[in-house]
Amino acid sequence: MKVVRAEIIAIGDELLYGQIVDTNSHWISQELDLMGVKVVRKTTVGDDRKDILAAFASAEARADIILITGGLGPTQDDLTKPLLAEYFDCPIVEHTAAVEAVTEFFRKRGREITPLNILQGHLPACCTYVPNEVGTAPGMWFERNGNYWMSMPGVPHEMKKLMRNFVLPKLPTLFSLPVIVHRMVKTVGIGESWLADLIRDWENALPKTIRLAYLPSLGHVKLRLTGFGTDKTTIENAIQKQIDMVLPRIEKYVYGYDSESLETAIAKLLTTNKKTVALAESCTGGYISHLITGISGSSSYFQGAVVPYHNRFKNEILHVKNDTLNSFGAVSEETVREMATGVRGLFQADFGLASSGIAGPTGGTAEKPVGTVWISCVGEGFVETKKLQLTQDRILNIQLTAVAVLNLLRICILEK
Repeated sequence: MKVVRAEIIAIGDELLYGQIVDTNSHWISQELDLMGVKVVRKTTVGDDRKDILAAFASAEARADIILITGGLGPTQDDLTKPLLAEYFDCPIVEHTAAVEAVTEFFRKRGREITPLNILQGHLPACCTYVPNEVGTAPGMWFERNGNYWMSMPGVPHEMKKLMRNFVLPKLPTLFSLPVIVHRMVKTVGIGESWLADLIRDWENALPKTIRLAYLPSLGHVKLRLTGFGTDKTTIENAIQKQIDMVLPRIEKYVYGYDSESLETAIAKLLTTNKKTVALAESCTGGYISHLITGISGSSSYFQGAVVPYHNRFKNEILHVKNDTLNSFGAVSEETVREMATGVRGLFQADFGLASSGIAGPTGGTAEKPVGTVWISCVGEGFVETKKLQLTQDRILNIQLTAVAVLNLLRICILEK
């Protein structure tokens, strides 16, 4: 089966300047992937005639489908429409239905239409007019030499409407599309290279119809298995067989699959085991609590939290001994043990969690440099602590600590 190749061209100086983030290309890629269309390139080009025409020619040489966003406004700096007319060597003419649509758009909103707005209904004579139900700039569909082009506004909700109503339903009528299935195995507590070493021989033995990708993120590594074929059920079964084969090696690091988050996995574990948790957050400043309470139904297992940033409140609220603070400091194994014990008792929870560290960029010492963090989990009959040595970046340290604390809780629920 022939691979159907697509290229996305995003047009506009504002994208290159960083004034607007190109979320359109990301969304389009996801939708095309679900249909079995392979995106081979994403190009961002500014409002420059020469560069845009070069992008058109380059895309036509390698892609079956070219999807263009942006540059369709009525002002002189919007070049997409006139340059498409130039590229396809056809004049721009008044399109009756397009003019009527833009006129009606303004009438319904009680706004006066201007001659400049009317120009939105003037289109290249060689394109197929695609109505834009939620905006004034129409979509434009072109066909030439077996290639298919669609030009759409850069406004995300307008682009999505045109994609859903016109482009995505049209593709299966033009191409014989393969079936692509993705499964995601999500791990935590192991680095990418260590994980790769652990499963190298399994990876090397994967069938040709299944590909593996490592997708690292903050504290996590996702294994994405992608299967290709003609029957969805057959592909899904083949992928599941491979997951079942590799799972015994990595099971202790696996917290979920596909769209499941670490905090969702924690929620399931606490709910299934009918356990509760409370938090004492110092260096994370409430961020872990924010992650936990972001899950609907968290009130059934989350008892509460304290952010005792000052040592006085570690002592007065959580009953961390002054001798502990004076002898070992706030960032120490001894202190986080007492913080976790104190917050567990304060909220009468099954598990008490604590974090204390030097998030940075200031506050570090030779003995405790920036990025030094201690975390703890306390439950019935056990205390677990762990030292982290993280980065020089404050926000990154907070996020990495949150992942480590949640993973420590996950391990304690499973093992204790």
